[in-house]
Amino acid sequence: MKNVVNWFEIYTTDFNRAKKFYTAVFQTELTVTPIQSDRHSHMDYALFPGKEEGSGSMGALVKLDKVNPGPGGILVYFDTKEINSELGRVTAAGGKVLQPKVNIGEAGFIALIEDTEGNIIGLRSKA
Repeated sequence: MKNVVNWFEIYTTDFNRAKKFYTAVFQTELTVTPIQSDRHSHMDYALFPGKEEGSGSMGALVKLDKVNPGPGGILVYFDTKEINSELGRVTAAGGKVLQPKVNIGEAGFIALIEDTEGNIIGLRSKA
């Protein structure tokens, strides 16, 4: 089955703080992209590194004037090689570990963290 998720947006209150958090935890650079929209008076956008066509999802950190971050929305899981590496960087980057690494059987392992904006995201790994 083809991966049906092809885009996600993680909303922010403090765009630069959120960008710094995701850069530190995942040790990757996000690409700030100017976006102009008639629907929003202000929008900041930073793209996560993309995967090759058809092999996964892409997404961005987004600051919109009419959308707030926080728990209770969609939960996105980020793929990791070994969750403990990312978990070890969460607190120093300003986030919180909500659920340490948990074995979920054949599907591998998961953990839950809260970013600097109050969003809850998941981490998932095979090991």
